[in-house]
Amino acid sequence: MARIVNTVLADKVMSAEEAARFINPGDNVGMSGFTGSGYPKAVPTALANRMEAAHDAGEDFSIGLFTGASTSDELDGALAKAKGVHFRTPFNTDPDMRAAINNGDVDYLDAHLSHLAQQVWFGFYGNLNVAVVEVAAILPNGLLVPGASVGNNKTWLDLADKVILEVNEWLPNEIEGFHDIYYGTHIPPHRNPIQILDPAQRIGDPYLRVDESKVVAVVKTNSPDRDNKFNPVDEKSEAMANYLIDFLRSEVKNDRLPKNLLPLQSGIGNVANAVLAGLQESEFRNLTSFTEVVQDNLLSLLEEGTFTSVSATALSLTREKAQYFNDNVEKFKGRLLLRPQEMSNHPEIVRRLGVIGINGMVEADIYGNVNSTHITGTKIVNGIGGSGDFARNAFLNFFVSPSTAKDDAISSIVPFASHVDHTEHDTQVIVTEQGIADLRGLSPIKRARRIIDNCAHPNFRDRLTDYLDRAVAADPGGQHTPHILEEALSWHINLRENGKM
Repeated sequence: MARIVNTVLADKVMSAEEAARFINPGDNVGMSGFTGSGYPKAVPTALANRMEAAHDAGEDFSIGLFTGASTSDELDGALAKAKGVHFRTPFNTDPDMRAAINNGDVDYLDAHLSHLAQQVWFGFYGNLNVAVVEVAAILPNGLLVPGASVGNNKTWLDLADKVILEVNEWLPNEIEGFHDIYYGTHIPPHRNPIQILDPAQRIGDPYLRVDESKVVAVVKTNSPDRDNKFNPVDEKSEAMANYLIDFLRSEVKNDRLPKNLLPLQSGIGNVANAVLAGLQESEFRNLTSFTEVVQDNLLSLLEEGTFTSVSATALSLTREKAQYFNDNVEKFKGRLLLRPQEMSNHPEIVRRLGVIGINGMVEADIYGNVNSTHITGTKIVNGIGGSGDFARNAFLNFFVSPSTAKDDAISSIVPFASHVDHTEHDTQVIVTEQGIADLRGLSPIKRARRIIDNCAHPNFRDRLTDYLDRAVAADPGGQHTPHILEEALSWHINLRENGKM
């Protein structure tokens, strides 16, 4: 079946090299892509080659790069290696782009994923010059069939002066109908409530819209997404998953959750996969998910019936599972919805549905302040992603991490977090392989005792207790959140200077 059946846009088919010439030095460019899926496969590489040629000729050529979330080596990696990005937002996982950010070569804005689209609408970032968006097909009436991720594509298509479309024939034709694109957003003071009352509820259209007069190029591709492989579930991940699932059982027993729980959100990684694997073995059934990404285990649980419906903004699958989805796509139709990330992560919807959020962390301090993004307070790892969208607005939130790293040289429970993404006011439950700390309803010192006793590794537990005891004794008039300022970050200083805490 032909993928480009609109006669106006069919006349604009060209090579990636020709299309890349519509992007100029200094442009702000919105590209598709979310957690390694749905990113443009050809134009970024062609653009990187143009940048390198310009640099060889002594000319400046860099862009401001806006995406949905992380992309791939073909996009972030290629442009970073070409030294072609001067500004990047939001979430990034590419190692070359990370190095450029930490070296100060790229200005990086670590925005909440639910915030970026509206802030671009507000004009906070200036004009959006070009959109480069992957789709599965262009219909006769000019509507676009979205692909494996939606992300911020609606906003990029709406706001960009020029649009470049990549039509990826690797995506199955049957992906048409999997999407729910809401066109009812407005700028204050003209906003209306977002009427989503159930994760499976549709409120929009199955298609993206584009002004045909803005489309300057259409590029054909036939390439799979990044192979989203994660570490296998290990003993620590399994222990954390078991603590978390037992906690959910207790909440059901105490009538704080229904038997089929509330909609689940889980971040990316092996702990999230372990939780999902544990749910498959548990008694919980008829579950729903209102989340950002669909990983392998969640897709499997949807297929076998543990989950009845899943709402997300992107698939984030291994290459093998992505091919399985393509070959069996009809099995999931009607049970899987992909929405723009301003809907999948919308605080209003998260709070109304009562989502249960599960997200990873780098470290937490004894009072429950959580660092999700930085090493020793200065070096970005990936970004806050959607964890803030869900943690602050969830009915119940969990932050999970092994209690140590680097062969037990680093503790994930520290006297004071070296960077704070989620304050103690937003943190409800912390989980490590050592145990689980329910912080709800506790004052700071009681929170600290529980985190140390339940979650800290034995190698660090006595030192944390000693720090807290001395902090309490040192300041009789500062008993709400006692600290010894001279020592609060001493563990991180020791890590920087000696390689261990």
